[in-house]
Amino acid sequence: MADNGSSDRDGKRKWDNGGDRRRGRGGGSMQHGSRPNKKRNMGRKEHANEQLDRRGRNAEQQARNKEAQEKGENDKPALPSAFPAEEVAAEERRPKRKVAVMVGYSGTGYKGMQIDNKQKTIEGDLFKAFVAAGAISKANADDPKKSALVRCARTDKGVHAAGNIISLKLIIEDEDIVDKINANLSEQIRVWGIQRTVGSFSCYQACDSRWYEYLIPTHSFLPPHPSSYLGKKLVEEAEKAGDLEEYKKRQAEVADFWSEVEEKSIKPILETLDDSIRPLVEEALYIADSTDAPEDQDPIIEASIDEALADATAAKEAEEAKATSEEAAAETAIPDAGEAMQVDEAKEAVEKVEAQHPTTTFDDQTDGSIPLPSGIVNKPALEEVVRALKRAIMDAKRSYRISPERQERVQAALNNYLGTRRYHNYTVQKKFTDSSAKRYIKSFKVAPKPIIINDTEWLSLKVHGQSFMMHQIRKMVGMAALTVRCGSDPKIMLESFENNVVRIPKAPGLGLLLERPVFDSYNDKMAKAHGREKIDFAKYDDKIQEFKEREIYQRIFREEAQGNQFNTFFTHLDNYKDTTFLYLTSGGIEATKQGRKNKSTQPKWEQDSDNEGYASDN
Repeated sequence: MADNGSSDRDGKRKWDNGGDRRRGRGGGSMQHGSRPNKKRNMGRKEHANEQLDRRGRNAEQQARNKEAQEKGENDKPALPSAFPAEEVAAEERRPKRKVAVMVGYSGTGYKGMQIDNKQKTIEGDLFKAFVAAGAISKANADDPKKSALVRCARTDKGVHAAGNIISLKLIIEDEDIVDKINANLSEQIRVWGIQRTVGSFSCYQACDSRWYEYLIPTHSFLPPHPSSYLGKKLVEEAEKAGDLEEYKKRQAEVADFWSEVEEKSIKPILETLDDSIRPLVEEALYIADSTDAPEDQDPIIEASIDEALADATAAKEAEEAKATSEEAAAETAIPDAGEAMQVDEAKEAVEKVEAQHPTTTFDDQTDGSIPLPSGIVNKPALEEVVRALKRAIMDAKRSYRISPERQERVQAALNNYLGTRRYHNYTVQKKFTDSSAKRYIKSFKVAPKPIIINDTEWLSLKVHGQSFMMHQIRKMVGMAALTVRCGSDPKIMLESFENNVVRIPKAPGLGLLLERPVFDSYNDKMAKAHGREKIDFAKYDDKIQEFKEREIYQRIFREEAQGNQFNTFFTHLDNYKDTTFLYLTSGGIEATKQGRKNKSTQPKWEQDSDNEGYASDN
């Protein structure tokens, strides 16, 4: 799938570069994109017969689907059921025209853009609306292929789009066809307009470039807590490399953040505690957040990071589904969901501390009003204090306002992406030598003025590129944010484009949205030559801006207020006890390599020595 927003596939490049290449006559190496089992070239007659056979197979599959549906064996929620034969025969035949449908949508609650017969998707709802509005005939209502449906950008689960395009053949005789289609859609999906195109138009092939926007809270650029695993390693590696002074300069504008939080928010709460419980509270607050990396973490590190967000995402979706209206969700769900998450985090932290202190009794039967003997701790009281401290820390992060100097560092990091780079580390299953890993970025800019929503400050990052690979934008944002918040030497970003393996985590998909695709070449040549209207979202700007504010921005802000996804993401990385991310330190890529080498040669008891000093039973 594309970058949670990106549609580009290597398929397009295969066609651009001669996708029918294969092993040369002399037995030379195959070109990128070739397949060893690819069929030989066929003559025109053979090819025509193959096409007929393919259509036959499609017809057979449709017949099987229909039979299974009639028997109740195949549920296809994404597409309408086939109409009875008599209705199809009685329907008036009307001409279909090749068109570009300009749409916008909020991806919340959807499993992505592309039609999936088993899940709720944007295209699935659009296709059903086309049928209901009469833009697709009853004869073609059961199969999008009959209408030659193609999408410009295939966004993933939960990703939004202010502007996207699908091209297909529609019946557009009715002047109010757009209104009819919108009447059959939820407020989360809007059709901005429908424009006639040339008959050969494919929105995927004709797209020159794409604009994406990524919204990120400014507290994402705060440094890791000094007591976190990564926070300690940043200082340790800077001292080892003789880079401590330069590291401090790179963190100068945020150097006092954590000490001020400690003084103003943490100490006042800790001072009210009894000496017997204070060390346990501090341990639950800082130490218990650490996460030991599994032995096989390299292939699954990104999946493990995503899993850390899964519970928050599921809770958020459940909370949203329960809301009786958008207003009710905005007014009541935010504090409830946020409080629920703090409760869960507090319980989890205390349970970790409890596991580390087998000789201490954690009593959950008393209410805390009666003094307990030495060696016995009131568990609910401990959880409540940890909850209050975590809430205080989160409030301090939300009240953070980025300085111009820090914002300049963010822009400087994004500037490293400009031009043509090799993004093999910013996607999956790509090597440095893969030519398809080369991508051209035209611009990547931070909006000059941050915005404040629900007491949290946000930055808007906009990227304009020819094409993007799977996860590329989220990894680009993740890398830029990590290098800024960790005070990394800027050269690490340049080294990630070279022949090195750098594990880059994906930033949360929550903040990503497709701004619009660009069709300048088509507009200037084909559309002009054939008297067709240009494909341009500018004429719908007012409607799009209102939609973005209501259905996209507010959802992003609300979901972050409910789930703290960005805080969870970066806290997880800060406390991930492994050498995977040591390339962010002054030790650079070599620190990660050396750590990996040491880990592979050490006995298991040495790997675990930081915890208990004995061999693990696992």
